[in-house]
Amino acid sequence: MRELHTRYGRENVGYLWVIGEPLTLASAIALIHIGESSHYAGDMRPVPFAVLGYCVFIMFRSTFSRAEGALEANMPLMYHRMVTIFDIMISRALLEAAGTFLCLVILMGFLISIDYADPPERPLWMIAAIGYMFWFSAGMSFIIVAITHDNRLLGRLVHPVAYIMMPISGAFYLLEWIPMPYREWLLWIPFIHIFEMVRYGFFRSANPDYFSVTYLTAVCMVTTYIGLVLMKLLRGRLHLH
Repeated sequence: MRELHTRYGRENVGYLWVIGEPLTLASAIALIHIGESSHYAGDMRPVPFAVLGYCVFIMFRSTFSRAEGALEANMPLMYHRMVTIFDIMISRALLEAAGTFLCLVILMGFLISIDYADPPERPLWMIAAIGYMFWFSAGMSFIIVAITHDNRLLGRLVHPVAYIMMPISGAFYLLEWIPMPYREWLLWIPFIHIFEMVRYGFFRSANPDYFSVTYLTAVCMVTTYIGLVLMKLLRGRLHLH
């Protein structure tokens, strides 16, 4: 609640900006593809394909990008011994996830209602993929807040890296479109598995051969562990004035 108030305040639409901000950007992406009539593959229409990819990716981009500077913005909270860096970062991650998930539900619900998209074919797989994106994003935010607190140069690189990841993340293409051996190289990127899984959950004709739950779980566990260790080390170096 504190994060909601400090970021969006109570003026204008207030807390609704948590949905309005990603909704505006995702709607713009949908309008870009609205004139495309041909399907990408099977039942994959251009508009839901793009909206699905962008809404899921924006969860990572927002969580990852806003991790830099998150501790400085909430430093007064560190005077309370019961508040940890983990509390600050997980609350931010939950806020970003809630906003982007609601944005996805609203946009997809609207597209389904006007017959621009079909209902999710395997909703549990789609929800699982979004859960993995939240887990991976949160783990990466733990690492970012720890390594950028004392290093401003790394902090400057966070936003460019987030945007560079978008074209290679798999948000806007299917892995089966990529020729070998590049396809095998891309499989090392966790995003690829997440987007292949989320599309498998939404589209009937999506291919389940290009994602691994085992690999995703292992990557998320390692990322989270490294982030927790780095945050614990950072807590020991903090000097409150």
